[in-house]
Amino acid sequence: MARKTTGIQIERGSGNVFADLGFPDPELEQFKATLMLQIYRIITQRKLTQAQAGTVLGIRQPNVSRLMRGSSGSYSVERLMEFLTELGHNVEVRITPTRRKHGAMSVVVAA
Repeated sequence: MARKTTGIQIERGSGNVFADLGFPDPELEQFKATLMLQIYRIITQRKLTQAQAGTVLGIRQPNVSRLMRGSSGSYSVERLMEFLTELGHNVEVRITPTRRKHGAMSVVVAA
């Protein structure tokens, strides 16, 4: 079967959508997104309502709603880590040397 050509140019991504979109601090944004995904998964796994999650996290329900939709703008990495501890998870920060000019941030989630 012949393939149709659409004229759309495809470019391979860098692995960080925030870098590909030109965000000023893409590694930090990726880090925050990963923390937020874990918060979302925990709240969903526990079947908490947004009001219940707000009580646990110490924030109002509309802020939980924004958090669950991926809006991290108003939360720092530190605050997101506090949310994870309020949800009963340990958060560990590990600092290691790199061979590159700049280091990288990452989140490792234990099963």
